[in-house]
Amino acid sequence: MLLALLQSLRPAQWTKNLFVLAPLLFARRLSDPQAVGAALLAFACFCAAASAVYLFNDLADRERDRSHPLKRHRPVASGRLAPAAATVAALLLATAAAAGAVRLGARFGLLLGAYLTVNVLYTLALKRFVILDVMAIAAGFLLRVLAGAAAIAVAVSHWLLLCTGFLALFLGFSKRRHELLLTADAADGREVLAHYSPAFLDQMINVVTASTVVCYALYAVDAQTVAKFGSERLILTLPMVLFGIFRYLYLAYQVRDQRSPTEAILTDPPFLANLLLWASVAAAIVHAAV
Repeated sequence: MLLALLQSLRPAQWTKNLFVLAPLLFARRLSDPQAVGAALLAFACFCAAASAVYLFNDLADRERDRSHPLKRHRPVASGRLAPAAATVAALLLATAAAAGAVRLGARFGLLLGAYLTVNVLYTLALKRFVILDVMAIAAGFLLRVLAGAAAIAVAVSHWLLLCTGFLALFLGFSKRRHELLLTADAADGREVLAHYSPAFLDQMINVVTASTVVCYALYAVDAQTVAKFGSERLILTLPMVLFGIFRYLYLAYQVRDQRSPTEAILTDPPFLANLLLWASVAAAIVHAAV
């Protein structure tokens, strides 16, 4: 049962909560032990909250998941994890997240509560509405960034929010495209897939891909960015951003894999190496003047 519970928590998906740490990097607080500790606590709170949401989602969708070619293997849907145990675990995780939020202040707690609310609404209703389903997912990423900033008491750059929002939409629409192509009959998968088509999703992916790259490039050369970091070198990280996006598109469009591209990148050496390189170079440039 413990193994089934661990699988239901989906620890691999905790990588999405790294967005909580973005303000720590771009606010140049990596050398501040107190800020680092607060940011890591915020990250842990969102990991607990996310796992509580995954358990709630599995409980709510367990009957439908049993007819899905992949989701039927999930512990709750397959019967390896009892609904009662999943319910208790979800409540404990949500309580743990709330307890951690108390130490990080009221603003962080409100943002964490908003994240939980959006995800519950997504599970109950929003995931059935075309376009709005992906926008709800993107809202979760924005709330992660805002909460990360609240945890260390710094202001959030509008550029960071724009880049995060467009990147989240890019990931969301790419995931919908993968799900649509994976499922021969949309009725056997998500209800909302019946309202999507590959061509429609390709158009939206093109829009948000270009928007993400342009926003990051404008952020890197913005006068305020240059003044804040005392350097124009952040633009040197743009090729790494481009490679990361192009590699993700390669995995989504050219590689046949039942896993979503978001899951595939977690085991893709070129993507991971590029991500590490970007983080290292960006951190060195941002903190050079500290």
